[in-house]
Amino acid sequence: MNQPAQPHSFTTLNLHPDLLSNLESLGYLHQTEIQAQSLPPILAGQDVIAQGKTGSGKTAAFGLGLLNQLDSKNFNIQAMVLCPTRELADQVAEEIRRLARRLPNIKVMTLCGGMNMGAQLSSLQQGAHVIVGTPGRIEEHLRKQTLKLDDLKVLVLDEADRMLDMGFQPAIDAIMETVPSPRQTLLFSATFPSQIEQISERIMQTPLRIQVESQHDHASIAQHFYQVDTPEQRLTALRLLLLKHRPESSVVFCNTKKDAQMVADALHKVGFDVAALHGDLEQRERDQTLIQFANKSIAVLVATDVAARGLDIDALDAVINFHLAHDPEIHVHRIGRTGRAGSKGLAASLISDKESYKVAVLGEYLDQEIKTEPLPDLSILKQTPLQAKMVTLQLDGGKKIKLRPGDILGALTANPLITGEQIGKIKITDMRSYVAVERPIAKLALKHLSSEKLKGKNVRARML
Repeated sequence: MNQPAQPHSFTTLNLHPDLLSNLESLGYLHQTEIQAQSLPPILAGQDVIAQGKTGSGKTAAFGLGLLNQLDSKNFNIQAMVLCPTRELADQVAEEIRRLARRLPNIKVMTLCGGMNMGAQLSSLQQGAHVIVGTPGRIEEHLRKQTLKLDDLKVLVLDEADRMLDMGFQPAIDAIMETVPSPRQTLLFSATFPSQIEQISERIMQTPLRIQVESQHDHASIAQHFYQVDTPEQRLTALRLLLLKHRPESSVVFCNTKKDAQMVADALHKVGFDVAALHGDLEQRERDQTLIQFANKSIAVLVATDVAARGLDIDALDAVINFHLAHDPEIHVHRIGRTGRAGSKGLAASLISDKESYKVAVLGEYLDQEIKTEPLPDLSILKQTPLQAKMVTLQLDGGKKIKLRPGDILGALTANPLITGEQIGKIKITDMRSYVAVERPIAKLALKHLSSEKLKGKNVRARML
């Protein structure tokens, strides 16, 4: 006898059978709250505005919605997703490909700045069903008439608030003038500033508004506030907290690019395995930094909010606000990156008397009295900072020479002194590959890879 479908089960939805069977194979059995509220109207063709925090499952919500509408035989663009950063666009495209695994011949393409324009033109000529990209590059292709959207059925604005923060409003306006109507428009955002209300009024048809509770489980996130009076005290306080709690992976949030770089430089000077992540970095530097942080060969990431949006880290032990966020919603978004999935996370914020107004607004938003506590004793400054467990090796070869993770793993474990347990994440890009190895064997692994052939070729290796 068939069991009745459970509430919030994907089987209750009017989804293509191939999508349902793939969801089961991926272990996606039950919808998250944002999926349960947004998928029925999305599948019914309605315009939807959905507000929910990072990790709430919104990519699968709009990904399933747009995939369900595709005509796989038509190799014209039928769905487009706009994202604020290349990193987020890559993640979204990868998730849509995973969701589409059992649909026949679905092509998902990314169009982002910092990538070769000629290669993008060549790929576009071969056709694609779904485009995921950043507003600047999408607008450039539309202006040059190298991108045709005549068959577009679904337009998604993902992380709309960050796109506005990054100054993409003119590019978004230009894109809106060229996208066909009627179409379905979906807008996803973690916060909801007034500009989003204005955009939605212009580009959407009577959208359904969905808001999933953005407060995090305070039981799993211990919030701590510390009083600091001078810039020097702020830096000392940050060092004390990192030395006392010794988090394996932590993000320090700064409000400006200049502060992020200054803090990272100061921590590096006293021995921390640290890197900065902000908009002034070259794309290659940003990519390498994110890879190193994700594979635990950087222990501390000092980032601005815009740069850290879309950060895909499984287990973040600590978030430290070097300065309070300008908006309490951003504060909650920041601290929500730690203490996920029931793990205990630390959220610490440094505050001064000059920030008393922001503190009062935050306290009201959190519905709690914000009390400061004493910082750890200065004697802790004598301790040595925690070193990152892993080291990243970069290989000058990737998908273009058909390199796979198994090739790198096999090459390393061919050395009897290196075991599979000492090898961490392996990331393959078009031209380069990255492998994390435990710190004690890093030099041995580098020497071994430098002397081994991969795919019959000598591939240059170096330590990042």
